[in-house]
Amino acid sequence: MRKSILQPLFLSMFVLLQAGWAGGQSIQSTAPSSSTASSSGAPTEQQEMRDELRALRAEVERLRAEVEQQKGTAPNPERVEALPPVRTGPGPNVPAVTAENLAGPTAAAPSTAPPTPALKGWLAQTPSADSGTPKKEKIDPFSDWDWTWLNGNPRTKEAAFDSKFFTPEIRADITYTYDFNKPVDNTISGSSEIFRSNEIQLEQLGLGGDFHFDNVRARFMTQFGMYSETTPRNDASPAKGQWDLDTAYRYLAEAYGGYHINALNGINVDAGIFLSYIGLFSYYNFDNWAYQPSYVSSNTPWFFNGLRVQIFPNPHLKIEPWFINGWQSYGSANSRKGLGGQIKWTPRPWVNVISNNYGLGHDDLYVPNRGRIHTDDSIEIKYYDKPEKTLDKMAFSFTGDMGCEFGPSTTTSAGVYLQGVSCLGDKKDPKSVGGDYFKAGINPKQSFIGYMLYNRMWFKKDRYGLTLGGGQINNPGRYLVLDPPINGETAESAAINAPYFTGNPSDPFKAWDSSVTFDYMPRQYITFRWEYDYRHASVPYWSGRGGVTPPGSGGVPYTNNGYPQFYACTDGNSSMSLTLSGAQTACGAQGSTVWFPDLRRDEQFIDMAIMVKF
Repeated sequence: MRKSILQPLFLSMFVLLQAGWAGGQSIQSTAPSSSTASSSGAPTEQQEMRDELRALRAEVERLRAEVEQQKGTAPNPERVEALPPVRTGPGPNVPAVTAENLAGPTAAAPSTAPPTPALKGWLAQTPSADSGTPKKEKIDPFSDWDWTWLNGNPRTKEAAFDSKFFTPEIRADITYTYDFNKPVDNTISGSSEIFRSNEIQLEQLGLGGDFHFDNVRARFMTQFGMYSETTPRNDASPAKGQWDLDTAYRYLAEAYGGYHINALNGINVDAGIFLSYIGLFSYYNFDNWAYQPSYVSSNTPWFFNGLRVQIFPNPHLKIEPWFINGWQSYGSANSRKGLGGQIKWTPRPWVNVISNNYGLGHDDLYVPNRGRIHTDDSIEIKYYDKPEKTLDKMAFSFTGDMGCEFGPSTTTSAGVYLQGVSCLGDKKDPKSVGGDYFKAGINPKQSFIGYMLYNRMWFKKDRYGLTLGGGQINNPGRYLVLDPPINGETAESAAINAPYFTGNPSDPFKAWDSSVTFDYMPRQYITFRWEYDYRHASVPYWSGRGGVTPPGSGGVPYTNNGYPQFYACTDGNSSMSLTLSGAQTACGAQGSTVWFPDLRRDEQFIDMAIMVKF
């Protein structure tokens, strides 16, 4: 830059000197000669001018060589910083663009060169008002803070594999449970997480992942293992109509597709089978603080089948409405669908607030006039976080649930009487015929109330974890109590009749539980878990020593007879009777007696599990 400016400067001086010398010669040639002295002195003056011209040429060459030598030398920072800034607009201060500050320190010599012309076009545009404040980029919802400490949330911090199109996910859950009641048929009752005693079992093998490309999204996850049998058996809706829905869906834990809309902080529209958030705990035990959750989680939905819309107004708030077939159901038990939704709010990195609500659905098979409402609300707080300490983190979660069923007493066109129920109890209804725990003319209370509280501690940089927790429920009418698998009982058969553990309006059920869980987590992808649980019910409910499986037909021990809706006989045959008196008569005619399962009010077990997630 210095060379480009100095060369014109000195070349212009050289041209001016040449013009002056030529003008001097012209004047001499035209002036009259006045004397001999003047005529004899002319050659001397011309020689002097030639010498001066040679000296100027030498100086120009010297300066040219100096410029070439200094080419590429960095400018002096002090000189550049000393240049006065000029406000060019509402943006930051920008130094004036001149020949001097472009040339650098060596251009400090005075110059008669004309000033550099002003910049034109886009170069002369002043910064806009917005250029001074960079635009804040949107972030993915709930991605700016670490949420791996949450109960019900996976603790993996990054995917083991990933691509632009697909993020795979692999889960494996293997468990061994020892029930101190020692059931002879190895069957555990009243749980949606553990099912067999004194055996090693594969609870779930999940293969799947997330597809994501050009705003289109999809996810699927399998459920091979015990979950493929135990989850569908709690849904009565496949008994209505054809096509065997529980068989069609039993190997899928999640399967949905949808679209992402670039509005607000994101909007997702998904349809298919997706996990339920009711009860806080995740369907996948790897994500949870405990293996066997309390009743408000274990007895509430694990999945929905329908449509959801996830709306993220900002990175810390989600509003998610649902339009679904029903309460944990592949199909609809009756004609009315269910509506619900979730609000999730994380105002700080140490607090998570969730509210799930459900309503309007008619979810009792063969009872079309009975509605259901439910609210499930949780808060999780991390109240201690010191990563440098041995005890590095502590947090607790609290969940409270309330719900009820309601509907009048009616008689169907086929002459079947349906008892009415109410949320608050003792509601007058002239059509009510009464029952075991309420009088005629009254619709009894059919409600659910419960809570659970868990406290977790992490040690040695989250390598170890210790959780203490438990909860309680009160569920008159038992509409959310899991049916014990007596003689192969399922939700479908219990909707017809459950002879041993009834679910009639006003049937009492209260229960509480507690647990201690220890985790060893050497890597983020694996958890070794040991857990002790104690559970108590107000009525006989848990599997006892004699088990819940009758002797099969022909005397084969511990084999279902295929008729769980009827009382069984001790010879293995079915009485084919819905009532106890009828069963006593039928079994007596066979030279037998009525068989009864061994149900207990208390249960203790130890569970050991290995859980993997990639």
